[in-house]
Amino acid sequence: MDRSSVLGIFIGLTAIIWAVTSDGDWRLFVDWPSLVIVLGGTIAATLISHPMEQIARVPMLVRVAFSQRRQTAADVIPLMVHFAEKARREGLLAMEEEAEALEDPFLRKGIQLAVDGVDPEIVRNVLETEIDFLSERHAAGRAVFQTAGNFAPAFGMLGTLVGLIRMLAYLENPDQIGSGLAVALITTFYGAVLANLVFLPIAGKLQVKSSQELLVKALVVEGILAIQAGDNPRIVEEKLRAFLSRAPQGRGPSPADEGVRSSHAA
Repeated sequence: MDRSSVLGIFIGLTAIIWAVTSDGDWRLFVDWPSLVIVLGGTIAATLISHPMEQIARVPMLVRVAFSQRRQTAADVIPLMVHFAEKARREGLLAMEEEAEALEDPFLRKGIQLAVDGVDPEIVRNVLETEIDFLSERHAAGRAVFQTAGNFAPAFGMLGTLVGLIRMLAYLENPDQIGSGLAVALITTFYGAVLANLVFLPIAGKLQVKSSQELLVKALVVEGILAIQAGDNPRIVEEKLRAFLSRAPQGRGPSPADEGVRSSHAA
């Protein structure tokens, strides 16, 4: 479980619950028509904006956002050094049996290509093409939550308009004015909470997870090419550590893309 995600949601929910219960009746913040407008409208707009195969991946993407990565960039370096030592000591063919037992299909494919004696440039092209497709799949999944995060406040404003219309239609009836004003205000509240505490943070966490995974795969590509070139294991380690230190760790361009560009420039 990703502790930062859990801690963030706990702190956010605690702050909101404290705010709505500290001075008044918490039931004032519960309005089912408002929730239906915001949540139902957001879901409907997101369904219209994305194909069903992307929507079907939402539960899996939520699990990814809240899970801890099994393999990090720091874990890859000792593994690549191990294979470099094995290849230098016993030859590239010696890696084949151990590679078949690897859980990571990307690393397994890369080592198999190297063992088969495929030209290094072709190895690079094959693996980088797979990274590109993976990046596109990540972006498509992330876009679902970004879309929902963009639409939730909009439907909050739509609910506000519905509430204002209801209120203005019954100016002579104080009871109707009160219910209309409640819908007008609470829908905006619901939209802001869903967008800024649920949808957009999940999209942001998926961006971070994607950057981490693409960085791992970029390290694998550099490591395999170094092994294939017959580099000393110590040199392989230094190359990968230098590559890791240069890779951007924040948002923005993908670390894998940075690695691809730097390798082409070299």
